[in-house]
Amino acid sequence: MAREFPLERYRNIGIMAHIDAGKTTTTERILFYTGAIHKMGEVHEGTTTTDWMVQERERGITITSAAISAFWERMGQRYRVNIIDTPGHVDFTIEVERSLRVLDGAIAVFDAVNGVEPQSETVWRQADRYKVPRICFINKMDRVGADFEMSVGTIKEKLGARPVRMQLPLGSEDKLKGVIDLVRMKALVFQDAEQGSRFDLQDIPDEYQEAAAAARGELLEAAAEQDDALTEKFLNGDELTEDEVRGAIRKGCVGLKLFPVFCGSAFRHKGVQPLLDAVVDYLPSPLEIPPIHGKTPKGEDAIRETRDDAPFSALAFKIMNDPSFSSQTLTFLRVYSGKLEAGTAVWNSVKGKRERVSRLVQMRADKKDELTECYAGDICAVVGLKLATTGDTLCDDKQPVILERMEFPEPVIDIAIEPKSTADQDKIIQALQRLAMEDPSFRVRTNEETGQTLIAGMGELHLEIIVDRLLREFKVDANIGKPQVAYRETVTTTKDAEGKYIRQAGGKGQYGHINLRVSPNEPGKGFEFVSTITGGAVSKEFVDAARDGAKEAMQNGPVAGYPMVDVKVEAYDGSMHDVDSSEMAFKIAGSMAFKDAVRAANPVLLEPIMATEVVTPEAAMGDVIGDLNGRRGKILGMTPRPGGVQAIQAEVPLAAMFGYSTDLRSKSQGRATYTMQFKHYAPAPKSALNPSY
Repeated sequence: MAREFPLERYRNIGIMAHIDAGKTTTTERILFYTGAIHKMGEVHEGTTTTDWMVQERERGITITSAAISAFWERMGQRYRVNIIDTPGHVDFTIEVERSLRVLDGAIAVFDAVNGVEPQSETVWRQADRYKVPRICFINKMDRVGADFEMSVGTIKEKLGARPVRMQLPLGSEDKLKGVIDLVRMKALVFQDAEQGSRFDLQDIPDEYQEAAAAARGELLEAAAEQDDALTEKFLNGDELTEDEVRGAIRKGCVGLKLFPVFCGSAFRHKGVQPLLDAVVDYLPSPLEIPPIHGKTPKGEDAIRETRDDAPFSALAFKIMNDPSFSSQTLTFLRVYSGKLEAGTAVWNSVKGKRERVSRLVQMRADKKDELTECYAGDICAVVGLKLATTGDTLCDDKQPVILERMEFPEPVIDIAIEPKSTADQDKIIQALQRLAMEDPSFRVRTNEETGQTLIAGMGELHLEIIVDRLLREFKVDANIGKPQVAYRETVTTTKDAEGKYIRQAGGKGQYGHINLRVSPNEPGKGFEFVSTITGGAVSKEFVDAARDGAKEAMQNGPVAGYPMVDVKVEAYDGSMHDVDSSEMAFKIAGSMAFKDAVRAANPVLLEPIMATEVVTPEAAMGDVIGDLNGRRGKILGMTPRPGGVQAIQAEVPLAAMFGYSTDLRSKSQGRATYTMQFKHYAPAPKSALNPSY
C-alpha cells in the first residue's frame, strides 16, 4: 500500500494546558470541523470522543492521552493531522510528558480569564525540554472577565516566551462575534446558527481599526526579523505579502524563536477553523524537525532520518490495556524512520529480544482502523507485543538503534492495598502489574517488614482512578488503606566507612574489602558513584560490584526504612585476594560500608513539598492564608485576578494537604479552588514519623 499523504502534509500535534482551560472541548470542535465525527460531544454531558474512559466521563476530566487522526483541507490541499489530547491534571502529568516526547508541534490552550496557570507552566517547560514548537490559543474569550491582552502578557512574563498576536478578538464576553485576522486584515464573523461551521469575511469595524493596525505592525516586525530579505523590504517601507508573512512566522515558530497567538471560544464555536489553518501554516511536518538521535548497542552515535527507505526505528511511548483485544496490550508507536508491516517481526533493542507485530491499527480515540503498514512520521498502535514497555525502541535487527529513553517522576504518595478474599490474591497482583506496565508513574512494591502490598502514584486522584479501574476493568475487590506520604531519606554530612566481607569455610573462600566515602549530593541529582582507587588495588569489576551493593542498600534508609535519594558515593581504597575475591563478596562489602557510612552521616527524613496555588475570593483570603500557615505552608506571593479574586502561591508539605479540598470549600463557601504539584523534597520535622498535625 502506497503512502496516502506525502510527509510534508503530516502534522503530529498535541493539545496541552492547565486543567479546565478547554483542551478536550477544543479537540472535540477540531474533530467535528475536520469531519472525523458528525456530532459534537460535550465534557459536561460526558459525550466527548477523546475522553472515552468511564472515569473520564464521570469526572469531566482527561486522564489518559488519546490519539486520533483527522484530515483538514487548506488552500486546495488535504493534510493529515494526528492529534493527541493530553490531561491537564497534575496527577497525570506523565501522559503529557510521553506525548510531547513523540510530537512535532503543540497547541497550548490558555483560559482568557486566568492566562498562564501553574500547570500551564509545567507543560510549557516539558515542551521546552523536548523542543516542541507551539502555537497558543487563548480560549474562553466568551467568559466574564476574559482579557486577551492580559493573557498574552502572562505568556511573556511567566513563561519567558515571545508571543506574537496573529489575531485579535472581535468583542469579548457575551459580545464575542469572532476574530480579527491580522495577516489578511479582515474580520471573521462566525454564524451561531450553524455551530460556527461558517463564518463571514468582513471589513474590520472602525472601533477596532487602531488596535488592529498597531498589532499588525508588531506582527510584521516579528516576521521581518526572521529573514534578512524581508528585513530589508520592511525597512524600505515595502508591503510584505500574506505568503511572506506566513512563511516568516512559520520559520520563527519552527525555530522556537516565537509563538503565534490565536483566540476564540471553542465552546461557542468561534475561532477553531482558523486555529486548524494555523496548525497547517505554522507547525512543522515530520520533515522539518531534526533527525532523531540514538545510540547503537555498542554505544556509538546513530542518526535516523525521516525517510521511508531508511532502516526502521520507532519509539513505544504508551502501553494500553484494551478490553476489545482480550488479554493483548496496545503499544502506541511513533515511527521515526522506515516502515512497519503487520505480521512482521521487529527487534526490541532495549530488551535485546525479537517481537512479532500481529496487527497494526490507526486509533480514532477508542475506535480502531486496521492498517497493513505504517511509515516514517506515523503514529499508530501495535497489537501483540509482549515485552515492550514505555520508552523502548523497536527497530530493524540488522541495523539496531536505541533512541533516547524517557525519564519519569518518582511517586509522592502511596497506599496499602489488599484483596477482600484470598481468591482475589492472584488477580490483584496480575491487575496491578498490567496497570504499572501501562503507567510508568504508578509503582507497586511489597513492604518487607509488614508484607503489605503498597501502590504509589502522583496524587490522591491518581490512586483513586487506579483503584476504580481495578474494580471496574479487572473485577477485583480490594481494601484500601489511608494515603501515606512517600518520604525519602538522605545524608547531611560526609563520612567514611570500611566494608570487609571475609568468609572461609574450606575450599575457596569469599573476600571483599572496600572503603567508601558518602556525602550529600545536589538535590535532584540522585545516586552518584565515583571511584578514585589508584594502582589497581581493586579491579574495575569488583568496584562495580561494590557500587551495585551500595545502590541496593539505598532502598532502605537508616531513619525509617524509606528509599534514599541524592547521595554521592566515592570508592577511595580497598583490597582484593587473588583467589577468594568475587563480585558477590564485593557487593556485600559495598552494602556494609554504605550502611555504616550513612548511619554516621547525620541521615534525615525528607518530605515532598508541593507548589500550591489557591484562587479565592478576597473575602476569604485571610482565612485561606491562615489555614495554609497552619499547615506549615510558606506563602510566596499573591496575584489579583479579574472578578475580585486573588491567586495565592505557596509551598506546602504534602503531608499537611490530605483532605484540603473539603476544608477549603468550607472556608470559602465553596468558591475557592486550588491546584498543587510536586516541587522538591525538604527535611521533615521529627514529628513526621508520628504526626500530630
